[in-house]
Amino acid sequence: MANPWFTPAFFRFLTELRENNTREWFQDNRSRYEEDVRDPLLSFILAFGEPLSGVSRHFLADPRPSGGSMFRIFRDTRFSRDKSPYKTNVGAQFRHGACSRDVHSPGFYLHLEPGGCFASAGLWRPDAAALKAVRDRIVAHPREWKAIGGAGLEVLGESLVRVPQGFDAAHPLAEDLKLKDFYTHQPLTQK
Repeated sequence: MANPWFTPAFFRFLTELRENNTREWFQDNRSRYEEDVRDPLLSFILAFGEPLSGVSRHFLADPRPSGGSMFRIFRDTRFSRDKSPYKTNVGAQFRHGACSRDVHSPGFYLHLEPGGCFASAGLWRPDAAALKAVRDRIVAHPREWKAIGGAGLEVLGESLVRVPQGFDAAHPLAEDLKLKDFYTHQPLTQK
């Protein structure tokens, strides 16, 4: 069954934006962006709030077009060689409410791009205290940690070269203790 949010027009706009990434083209096609991309994504975010609350009432699905779950389409080009003014993908984040403005807080992410859609969940670049808490939990509850892999999810993230100080280098989950991020990634189709 096709979804009601991410239609062929949604991806067609992003494809055309990739080919015509100028302010003039975008201004001429702003109404298409709003009707075919922005509004459907905001509608999805609103609809996703209910099932997300079943995971945890602490995760937020904020359907505001600015300052909410949806990432802005405009690129920050100040320090980039690529001066293309717009992203050719759209994304939405669903962060933990206690730290909803912090990209390093636990959360979910949806990335929509022609030929490159995916969903991710986890913890990216947590602060030292949160990182230690996750590692302590892995050591204290190895069965719970292994169950993630048993569910068919691979935990990804950048790793240290050695097991961090204070943890046993011979621990059966030593490779996981080296992780600096803890997230999973699932490719999606455009349908």
